[in-house]
Amino acid sequence: MLEIEYEFREKDLVHYNELQIETSEDLQKKLKRNRLFFPGVLAIFGLFLWSYYSDYRTALYIVTISICWAIVIPQIIILSFRRQILTNYTDREKLAMFGKYTLRIDPKALAENSPSGKNKMPWNTILRVEHIRDYIHIVLDNDAALVIPTETVSAGDIKEFAKQVKKMIDLYG
Repeated sequence: MLEIEYEFREKDLVHYNELQIETSEDLQKKLKRNRLFFPGVLAIFGLFLWSYYSDYRTALYIVTISICWAIVIPQIIILSFRRQILTNYTDREKLAMFGKYTLRIDPKALAENSPSGKNKMPWNTILRVEHIRDYIHIVLDNDAALVIPTETVSAGDIKEFAKQVKKMIDLYG
């Protein structure tokens, strides 16, 4: 049976959660509001000052602030989410999550040997396999996946492994 060994790190957890942020409609609405709505209102106010009162200096300050707001605030929000990701887990959970993983394809299930112990995931519980950037995601649920960073695979052929997992999901799914 095919088997791979890889290491799961903090940056890999952050990567997965950033993907969740990119696909979250609620968060995307908040980011769009911070990029467009508030800076747009400020810019319109600045242009009003410029055209109605001929106050070029104040208008320039307000438009500059609105442009800076549109660029900087969404980045601050994303950095805040990144920090929150790692603070959501206790040190004990981090020890059980980060480290060496071994995945093996068995006829009935995907066998996992991780820092938290051994686990078997039946093929009918696995939704799909996705290749996103430098990662392979074995999606178990809409909010849960095995994240395999291709750069840390130390044993086995990740491409062949992913193909075989897809075949097994199709066969049993």
